[in-house]
Order: sequence, then C-alpha cells, then structure tokens
Amino acid sequence: MNPWLLTYDGLDPVREGLREALTTLGNGYVATRGAAAEARADGVHYPGTYLAGCYDRLTSQVGGRPVSNEDLVNAPNWLPLTFRTGGGQWFAPGDGAEILTWHRRLDMLSGTLTWLVRVRDRAGRTTRLEERRLVSMDDPHLTALAVTITPEDWSGSLEVRSAIDGRVVNAGVARYRALDGRHLVPISAHASGEVTEVLVRTATSRVEIALAARTTMAGARRHARAGEGWAADELAVEVRAGEAVHVEKVTAVHTSRDRAIASAGEAARTAVMRAAGFAVLLERHARAWERLWSRAHVASEDAEVQQILNLYAFHLLQTASPHVVELDAGLPARGLHGEAYRGHVFWDELFVFPYLAPRFPDIAEALLRYRWRRLPQARRAARDAGFAGAMFPWQSGSDGREETPGVHYNPRSGRWLADHSHLQRHVGLAVAYNVWRHYLVTKDIAFLAGFGGELLLEVARFFASLAVLEGDRYAIRGVMGPDEYHDGYPGRAAPGIDNNAYTNVMTAWLMRRALEILNLVGARDVTDREAERFTDLAARMRVDFHDGVISQFEAYGDLRELDWEHYRGRYGDIRRLDRILEAEGDTPNRYKASKQADVLMLFHLLGEEGVAELLTGLAYDWGPGAAARTVDYYLARTCHGSTLSAVVHAGVLARVRPGASEPFLVEALNSDVRDVQGGTTAEGIHLGAMAGVLSLFGAPPADDSQH
Repeated sequence: MNPWLLTYDGLDPVREGLREALTTLGNGYVATRGAAAEARADGVHYPGTYLAGCYDRLTSQVGGRPVSNEDLVNAPNWLPLTFRTGGGQWFAPGDGAEILTWHRRLDMLSGTLTWLVRVRDRAGRTTRLEERRLVSMDDPHLTALAVTITPEDWSGSLEVRSAIDGRVVNAGVARYRALDGRHLVPISAHASGEVTEVLVRTATSRVEIALAARTTMAGARRHARAGEGWAADELAVEVRAGEAVHVEKVTAVHTSRDRAIASAGEAARTAVMRAAGFAVLLERHARAWERLWSRAHVASEDAEVQQILNLYAFHLLQTASPHVVELDAGLPARGLHGEAYRGHVFWDELFVFPYLAPRFPDIAEALLRYRWRRLPQARRAARDAGFAGAMFPWQSGSDGREETPGVHYNPRSGRWLADHSHLQRHVGLAVAYNVWRHYLVTKDIAFLAGFGGELLLEVARFFASLAVLEGDRYAIRGVMGPDEYHDGYPGRAAPGIDNNAYTNVMTAWLMRRALEILNLVGARDVTDREAERFTDLAARMRVDFHDGVISQFEAYGDLRELDWEHYRGRYGDIRRLDRILEAEGDTPNRYKASKQADVLMLFHLLGEEGVAELLTGLAYDWGPGAAARTVDYYLARTCHGSTLSAVVHAGVLARVRPGASEPFLVEALNSDVRDVQGGTTAEGIHLGAMAGVLSLFGAPPADDSQH
C-alpha cells in the first residue's frame, strides 16, 4: 500500500457519492468534488464546487409556513469536458456507453486526482481517457485538468466539448431537496477564441461569481456555443487508431468578495489568459503542497493508518489552507466537500485547533478573526435576548446571525420537527477555549491584549449574565449540552435543560481564564464589579451529581434507563436513536441515553487533573476513582450518533482506561474513509472528526490548556 494514494476501481453507484467527497480537491478558497468531468448531477454523481464564505439565503414553504435557510452555494461547474466520436452521442456515465474501465486515484502528496476511463460506444468504438486534475494550492483562483484521449480501435472525427455550467442548483442532500436550492441567477455567458466565460449572481446575497476557462487542443477546429448560464467550446480533430490527442483546460474563478479587483468577470478573464499551461501549474502546485506537508504530516508505523492520517490532513488543509488567512471565512463542519449542514460553521474548531494551531498558527488566528468580525452580531444577539457580552450562534454563516433552522426533518418518520439546537450556548465556550489554546501555542501577549482577549472577555460577560445566583450557587437554565438528544424535560413546555455539567464547569473554567487575562494584559474595559462576578462564578458554579458521578444536567438521574439490548436487537444500528424514538412516538428526553460525549467532553478538553482542579475549586468532593466511574457510567449510555463521539471517547479512555480505547480509535479512524455513519460522508466530510483523529496521533494531550 502506498499511504499517499487513495484508489477506487469500478463504478459503484451506491458508493459514488462517498468517493466523490473523499477525492475532492480544494485550496481553501475553492473546492470541487471528485466527480468525473463527463458527469452531471443525476442521483449517482454530484459534481459540486464550493467557494469559502459564499452563502445565499432563500425562503421555502415547509408545512404551510415560510422557512428561511442560508446555504453555502453550489457554484458554477467548471469541470465539464467530454467527447464524442463520428458525430454520435456525447459521452456521459449512465447514458448507454459501455464502461470498460473506471479508475480514480487521489495523490495526496501532490494534491492531484487522476482518472483512467475506457468506454465503448454503441457503434463498438473503444476510447481511452486519462485525466489529471488540480485545484491550485499555489494560486487559489486557478483550477486545471489535462486529458489524453486515445482512440483504441477506430479512426475518424473526434469532438471535445469543454464547458462551464452555471445552471446548477443546491441538491446534494436528499432531505433538503424539497427546499428551494436555486441560488444562482445568470448574468452573462459567452465564448470566443479559446476562452469561455460565465458570470452569475447569487439570488439574495448578490455575490457575483465569474468563471473563465481556456481550452486548448492542437490542430482543432473550434466552434463556440453559449446560452443562459452556460458556455461551451467545441473542438474537432481527425484522429487515427492508437494516436493520442491532448486537451488542456485551465479555469479561473473570482467573486465580487475578492480583494484588489475591478470586477469578478474581468479578474477571471485576465487570470485565465495570463495563466501558464498545465505542466507549469502542476509544478507550482506540487511545490506548494510540499511546503504544507513539511509542517502537516502526522506519522504512524502502520501503512493503513498512515493512509488515513494523510487523507484526513489533506482534506483539513484543503478547507483551512494558508489562503484562508486572506479570506473572511469560517470552518464549515463538513468542509468545502458537500452541502450537509448547509455549509455552516458550528464548534468544530474546538477539535481542529489542537492539530492546526501548533502547525499553522496563522490559519488558526484567521479562523478566530472570522468570529471576531461577527462579534457585533453576537453582541446584538445577547442584548436582544436580555444578556450582556456576546452570544455566538450554534450555526453561523455569512454575517454571524443564528442560522439554526427552526425545524428539522426525520426521514424515518417523515415528519418535520421543532429544532431547539440553537440553545447550545456552549458554542461560545468553544470560541473562548480556542482563543486560550491559540495563546498557549503562540505565547502572543499582543493577541490577548487585542482581538483575542476581546473575544474571550465578551464571551465571559455573556455567561456571567446567563448564570443566575440561586442560594449559594450559580445556575444556568434553558440550554442544551453537546449531547443534543436532550432538548427539554418530559412534561415541561419550555425547551432546554438546566445546569448542564459541561456548560457550567466550562463556565467556571472561562471565568478563571478571564481573570488570568486581566492579570496578564490589564483591566481593559472590565469594571471592578465584573471582575468580582468573574471571581464569584469561578468558585460557585452549580454542578449536579447522582450515583457518585457527575450528572449530565439537573435531574438527569431521575430519567428512565433505556433498554439498550431491545433497541440494538430490533434496529441494529442505533446511532440515530433520536429518530428511532421519535418515529415510535417517543423522545430521548425521557431516557438516560446520549448521542455523543457530553460530560466526557470535560475530560477531553481539560484532562482528569483539570476536571479535578475545577471541581475541587468549586468546593465539590471529587476523590480518586470518580473520573473512571463517571467515564464508565456514560460510556454505557451513549449511542455515538456523531463522528465526534468516537474521537472523544478514544482520547478520554486512552488516559482513563487505556485498554478500552482501541475500538473507539478504530471507529474514529474509519469515520469518513469507511463512512461509518452510513451515507453521511457523501454529503460532506466531517472535519472535526478528521482533525480529532490527527490530534490523537500527533498532538499533545489537552491538559496543558488548563494553565
């Protein structure tokens, strides 16, 4: 096995979406799924292209009421390049031609995708195609492919069509297809000489997206065609059996969000005309990847594990590359690889920073600036909700408002249900934790004195106002924890649960860090009264216990035990236990059953010693054996419905119960490459899980984030 290569043979309609996601090429600015250049979106293939930070909002009707959703936009498709023989049918997989060879190889070391395809048309003519593709890590606005076409057993007319298609929609996630996905409005399209151009605008955000392509084929006759939203260059040449024909396509993409351009259209046209040929672009691109790998590589002695580590680092760097430093873009939970979660930003930086920050602190800081630029919106959200400081949204997109939908769809029951996950206020704790981790890595006092400290202190102000003194303890009510299955109490109309242990303990941690910042860089604009409240909260946050373990939230111990054996026996895979129970007319709110690590997230972030220090600092009795007891308790009550769950459990068990960690480490490694969640990776990779795996193999333990 070559650990730098990921190879797929044969056309498997069931696995094609997964393979396209895992062979995506990107550079932090633009990414394109690893679909065949001849393919179109047809239920098997989905050639999506996505631009970092390019969102659009549309309103759809769901259950008779308007629902607004902001999506990462599927941009015009630059890939289309196909052929036909003797004036016959243009080749596309699934259109009747016999596919003899369908081979795809991702080279992670050089950042290229190679295709080998052999097809026999209805007239019995066999044609071989070899394609090499790149999305330039050297110049983020350029993409390119080079194709060699060889007629194996025929001579005659060969026609090649190279196009840009701006008629695409967002349709990459089946459960979203009932919603409006028509985000692109065509503005212009034309072809002349060697260049084809398409200019579109997003429907409501009004971002202009321009693509210009230059296609070359020696000795070809050329015919240009264009229509609304698309443009094509058709080239024809006479060929003889066994003689190869070479085609190159270089594409430039710009948007109106780019810096230092007059217009997107002019910038794309100029860039593609000035661009070098494929060989030069490839050389520069490979050198850029060589520089990245010198800092990014995580080593393993096992070749199969090494391949997975390389793959996960490769996809992380394609989403969060050095080019992100110049962009206003966050870290989409599913990368730039598909449309799941609508391309929104959640809390995944929390799992990415342990790997990314020590190796690429400039990229980590750029991702924190995405949050900082949306600090005014977070302040308004807090103020509108009656709180101080900054309340960051659970799902973030273009401007930092809360993008969590009000409803979500359960495909098992066919019902649309209320979605309360916006109550996951702990996303702000993740932002603050990432600020502190970045400081620990860089030791940059100026960062704390500047926007980093501002971010952390504004989050601290929010949680200080969210907490309410009840007796001698501070309580936080009406939230959701990382578990996500528990969004309320049985019989209580108001959503949310009270005194989530993760939220409350991390709030105490946050107050300590806020006070430490004040000692390091001065009081800034923090009043004495605020500092006193920070001190009080650091010592008096409420944490509930039952049966000698930390309670996930208040009254958790009163919930029913789930009959795990019954549900596993009846359903087999119960990772999405919430959907199963809802389809039965039940709810996880009634049971001691978690989707993913919640209490155990404390051990993941702080380590045993850090948790012990905080709990004893809160004047709770936390003796020897309490950590292992708590880990064992929740391990038996978690169905691992998130790819992050295996990562957290593998890391925690490696420290608390080393012999029990291996199954979770194996599952974490396989999370995306084997699509353990059963079809979700086809809709986009899981960046947090990928980075979490890299951290398990190549990052220091989390305990150092305590001080």
